[in-house]
Amino acid sequence: MNRRTLPAAAALATAAALLLTACGGSDDGKSKNSGKIAGADEGATKAASPSASASAGDAAGRPKISLPSDISYTFDWPKTGNADKDAVLSDGEQALKAVDMAIVKQDALDPAYRFYYEGEVAGSTQEYIAAYVKAKARITGTYRYYDAAVVISGKNRATLAFCQDQGKAFDLYLKTKKIDKTPVTKDSYVLYNTALHKNDKGVWVTTFLNSQRGSSKCQP
Repeated sequence: MNRRTLPAAAALATAAALLLTACGGSDDGKSKNSGKIAGADEGATKAASPSASASAGDAAGRPKISLPSDISYTFDWPKTGNADKDAVLSDGEQALKAVDMAIVKQDALDPAYRFYYEGEVAGSTQEYIAAYVKAKARITGTYRYYDAAVVISGKNRATLAFCQDQGKAFDLYLKTKKIDKTPVTKDSYVLYNTALHKNDKGVWVTTFLNSQRGSSKCQP
């Protein structure tokens, strides 16, 4: 399964049957270029500092996102000045982190990511997380998100497209605490296209997600 690339429902059902692969490479269950990383020995469920943008007192009930210190993000998503577009970017960011938190917790039914995904994409995401659980692995490293584009349609509909750089992110096997490092290739850069709607709580929920690994639009 391609690490950190959430495809559409049909593609993910097939991918979930495969073992994890680091971007641009494959994994036979043994790390060829392995090494320990800071924070990796904290275990699958121990979380570090909570996300600053997900407060416990959120009026809409947004879940608190907590992740180990060996996972970090750069979101090069500057505010647009449009309240709806900025809300889409904020909830989109939290949705991505919520999936990673479920992987770290090894819980394919974690309520945090289910808060941000509905319909078929929620089921697809569940299968994606379950594949990590089955392989007793999780993600580690740094992710960068950039070139976000938001389009608002009416009051409650939106699309969000963005690029992801996973060249410094890898798979971590929980039993050995080893990471599977692979070289950066064009497939380290992924284009995502998503559709969202604003629910009755005012949360922008993802209802569709597709991805294209190696997209020319995301190459540095």
